[in-house]
Amino acid sequence: MKGDVHSHGLWEASAPPAPATPALEGEAPAVDAAVVGAGYTGLSAALHLREGGARVAVLEAQDVGFGGSGRNVGLVNAGLWITPQTVLQTAGPVHGPRLLQCLGEAPSLVYTLIDQHGIDCQAQRHGTLHCAVGRQGLRNIETRWRQWKDLGAPVELLDARAIALATGCAAYAGGLRDLRAGTVQPLAYARGLAHAAVGAGAHLYTNSRVTGVQDRQTHWRLQTAQGRIDAKWIIVATDAYTDGPWSALQREQIRLPYFNMATAPLSERLRARILPNGEGAWDTRQVLSSFRLDQAGRLVFGSVGALRGGASHRIHADWGRRALARLFPELGHVTFEYAWYGQIGMTTNALPRFHTLARNTVAIAGYNGRGIAPGTALGRELARLVLGQIDASDLPLPTTTPDHPPFKPAREAFYEYGALAAHAGGGWV
Repeated sequence: MKGDVHSHGLWEASAPPAPATPALEGEAPAVDAAVVGAGYTGLSAALHLREGGARVAVLEAQDVGFGGSGRNVGLVNAGLWITPQTVLQTAGPVHGPRLLQCLGEAPSLVYTLIDQHGIDCQAQRHGTLHCAVGRQGLRNIETRWRQWKDLGAPVELLDARAIALATGCAAYAGGLRDLRAGTVQPLAYARGLAHAAVGAGAHLYTNSRVTGVQDRQTHWRLQTAQGRIDAKWIIVATDAYTDGPWSALQREQIRLPYFNMATAPLSERLRARILPNGEGAWDTRQVLSSFRLDQAGRLVFGSVGALRGGASHRIHADWGRRALARLFPELGHVTFEYAWYGQIGMTTNALPRFHTLARNTVAIAGYNGRGIAPGTALGRELARLVLGQIDASDLPLPTTTPDHPPFKPAREAFYEYGALAAHAGGGWV
C-alpha cells in the first residue's frame, strides 16, 4: 500500500477492493459526527451511527485499513492479552465486569456484521488456540482457563496430545481453545465494514488527513489540506498511528512492531495436518509467535519485530524458516511469498483507554494487540454515546486523560532490537 510491499503484504494482495472514495475537497456538507480514522473502531462507529440516524463522515489520512486494521494476524479474539482477573482488578468493580462482558461478546458482533452485510473476508469461526510453551506456559494457560470457565466462557483446556492434534506439532505442553473466537482476512474485513458504512449512507473520504480543528462553540470545524467539514461531534479512531491534532493518543502508547510472513499455499496433505480445524494460534513465549492458514492454504507465521529491509528483514526471515522447521519439519525448505509488519499500541496497564479530548470529542485507543473484536465493539459503544443512547458513565471503560509513559523511545527500541537480537541468536525466548 502506498508503494510499500512490507506494509500490508498478503492481505493487500488477497483482499477485495475498498469502496471508491474521494479526498475531501472544498466545503463538505455538515454532519452530526466526524469520525477520524477508517479502521475497525472508526468504521464500526460510522456504521452504527448511520443505523442510529446520524449524519456521519469518515476522514482517513491514507486508505481504508492503512493502520493496524490492515496489517494484523487476523485473530478475532475475545477479551484482552491479560487474564480476566487482571482486567477486573485493573478496571475496577464497575468497569471491569462491563469490559469483560463487552469484549467477551465482541467476536459474536464481528461475525454478525459479516453475515448481515455479506462481508467477503475469509471468515472462519472455529476458535483460537493459545499454545503453552513448557511448564510455565502451561500454568499460564491453566490460570486463564479456570478464570474464563468461572465466567461461563466456552473454553477448553487441551493436554499435550490434544494440542498436538489441533496444531499439527508436538512443541507445546498444552493449550487453551476459545470457541468464541476465529479468524478473518483483516484488511478484507476493514474494507467490508467500509462498504457497509458507505452503503448505510456514511460519507467516506480517504487521503484526507486532518491538519487542524477549531471549536466554533456550536460545532467543530475540521480542516484537511484541500477541504473542511463541520461536525457536532468528533470521534478520533486512529490509535497507534495517530498524528496531528490528537497526537497525545500515540504518545501514551508504547509501540511494539509485529511482522507476518506467508508461505506458498500448502499441499492438501499438509493442510490436513497443520491446523486441520482452521483455528488461529499463538504461544506463550516472551517473544511470541503466531500462526494461521489463509483461505488459499498459505501458512501465515508472525512474531515481534520490524521488517525495515536489509539485515533486519533477513534476520527475521531466517529465524522464521528455522522456527517453522522446528514446529513443522515436514514443510521442508520454506519460501516466504509475502512479508509485512505494523505497530501494536501498548498501554501501561494493558487496557484500552477512553478519553474525552475536548468538548464533544472522544476517543478509544490502546488495544494492546487485540483490535479486531474490541475495536468493532468499542466503536459501536462510541456511536451509542454520540447518539445519546448512553452516557460516558455507562461505557465499559472509565474516562481518563492521556498519559505519557516514561522512557517511551527507549522502551520501543528495546522491543524492536530485543526481538531482533533474540531472532538473530536463534533462541526461542
